[in-house]
Amino acid sequence: MLRAQELVVVLLAFASAAAAGACHEADRDALLGFKRRITADPSKLFHSWSPSTECCAAWDGVACDGSGRVVNVSRPGLSSGDDFITDTYVSGTLSPSLGRLSSLQLLDLSNLKLLTGRIPPEFGWLSQLTHLFLNSNHLTGPIPASFQYLSQLEKLYLSNNYLAGSVSPSIFQSLPSLSELGLSGNRFSGSIPPSIGKLVSLAKLDLHGNSFSGTVPATIGKFKRLQYLDLSENHISGSLPKSIGGLSKLVLFYVNGNQLTGSLPSSVAGLRSLQFFRLSENKFTGKVPASIGQLPQIQRLIFENNEFSGQLPATIGNLTTLTDIFFSNNKLSGKIPSSLGNLQNLQTLDLSRNQLSGQIPTHLAKLQLLQTLDLSFNPLGLIAIPSWFAQLKLFRLLLARTGIRGRLPSWLSSSSISALDLSSNGLAGKLPPWIANMTNLSFLNLSNNAFHSPLPPEFMNLSLLMDLDLHSNNFTGNLGPILAKDVREPLGRYNSIDLSDNRFTGPLDESVGDRPAMAAIASLVLSNNPLGGTIPKSLGKLSGLRVLKLAGNGLSGRIPAELGDAEELTTIMLAKNRLEGEIPREVVNVKGLREFDVSENRLRGRIPAHKAMIPATGFMGNPGLCGSPLPPCRRSP
Repeated sequence: MLRAQELVVVLLAFASAAAAGACHEADRDALLGFKRRITADPSKLFHSWSPSTECCAAWDGVACDGSGRVVNVSRPGLSSGDDFITDTYVSGTLSPSLGRLSSLQLLDLSNLKLLTGRIPPEFGWLSQLTHLFLNSNHLTGPIPASFQYLSQLEKLYLSNNYLAGSVSPSIFQSLPSLSELGLSGNRFSGSIPPSIGKLVSLAKLDLHGNSFSGTVPATIGKFKRLQYLDLSENHISGSLPKSIGGLSKLVLFYVNGNQLTGSLPSSVAGLRSLQFFRLSENKFTGKVPASIGQLPQIQRLIFENNEFSGQLPATIGNLTTLTDIFFSNNKLSGKIPSSLGNLQNLQTLDLSRNQLSGQIPTHLAKLQLLQTLDLSFNPLGLIAIPSWFAQLKLFRLLLARTGIRGRLPSWLSSSSISALDLSSNGLAGKLPPWIANMTNLSFLNLSNNAFHSPLPPEFMNLSLLMDLDLHSNNFTGNLGPILAKDVREPLGRYNSIDLSDNRFTGPLDESVGDRPAMAAIASLVLSNNPLGGTIPKSLGKLSGLRVLKLAGNGLSGRIPAELGDAEELTTIMLAKNRLEGEIPREVVNVKGLREFDVSENRLRGRIPAHKAMIPATGFMGNPGLCGSPLPPCRRSP
């Protein structure tokens, strides 16, 4: 949109420079009337608009025709050149006086951020207006019904404001030249009027991020020039009309995040130009139609989080332009079609959280551009990861709960995998030393398996690892190879660690909070391991720590007050230990604290006053504690 605007601005400015007369007095007064409504202009966007100068020649953002009539007013809050971007804001309201610019063709007051109030109905007087950009402000109220008189309008963008109410059907009945309509990111409600089908020139329609309800009007199939259609993140229900197949020039079609039901009509085969197709987060049912295989330009199919069932049609293998398939969290069953091996441009294949079964077809070995393969949470009964996976050049391999057993296959040691999720399977044995050869690993989840024994010392060499989940295994030994691992600057600092429900031993190193790998950690979960020892004071140095769970770790000693220095903490779980002494005021009063549990310890004294809503269960099992939310402390005699 910005490039088109800039082109119009340049052409109009060139025309005005070639033959500009004296600024028409009525137009100058109308613009000064708008300027008087500006209450803050820190970047002086309107500084040049002075009554003592010529508006056609000297006012920034104003262009005139040969007779001195203003045809262009363009003062957006974000502009760019060859080597700069200027971003500013303006406070104020829109003045009805702008409606007196009878020759105005382009009005761009977009991205000024703090323009407030309603759009004046007088804007409907701008009978010559072709481009109106008021997006990215704080405008309120409805679209004025007078907009129906803007018969020359070609582009209308009101997105990212606080506009509300229903859209009058009359607005769409007399705008035959409108090619782009952007109303996204507002608070519009009610149904999409069937009269929208009157916009026969429409090439782009963006209504996403509102509260539109009702159904997708069948008249939408009349948009023979439509290339971009985004109805996502509304409250639209019902089924997709069969007429949708008439949109033969549509390139992008998003209806995700609605309440759409029914099956996908087979007429989608008519979307011959479609490249991006997103139906996710709805309630679509039935089979994915075989006609889906007739989309010769398609690049992305995003159908996740619906209720599609039955087998994936083999015709998907005809879509050789596909780069991404997202069908996660549906009810798809049967085997994975071997025809998917024809999709040699495929980069992402996500079929997770379905009911797929049977062998993974070896034809997928031909997908040499595949970066992400996610088949997690399907009853595939793999037993072993197929050896031909070694032929793929995967970046992410996710096979959680797919029936894998035994040991990790050694071919992983020479892979380039960065994210590996083999959780909730039947893997067993020791974690092999060659794990250190997986130098690209940044995400590793081996939780809910049957691994045992200490981690190999070589684990420290995983210098890019940022997320580690080993919970619910039988790992033993100390945490040194994990907490003191190498870091490959600027990457390799932990974001999350979950080692809970193992048999790791401690104590925790007092300097754990000083370790380079721990500097950026947000979640540290070590519960239910026989660590022993005390809570290191250095944990308070972890400035980004939000979740700390050290329950059931056999910890003793006091809760260090320094823990309160970790000001981002929202969760502190220290239950079922042998902690003693008083609860430090600094810890229970961390600003964003939402969960706090020190139950079943040996704590004593008055519970410090605190703002967080902590239930009594968070303090129970400490006979020496008293005060709200527990019973009040007894007064000394």
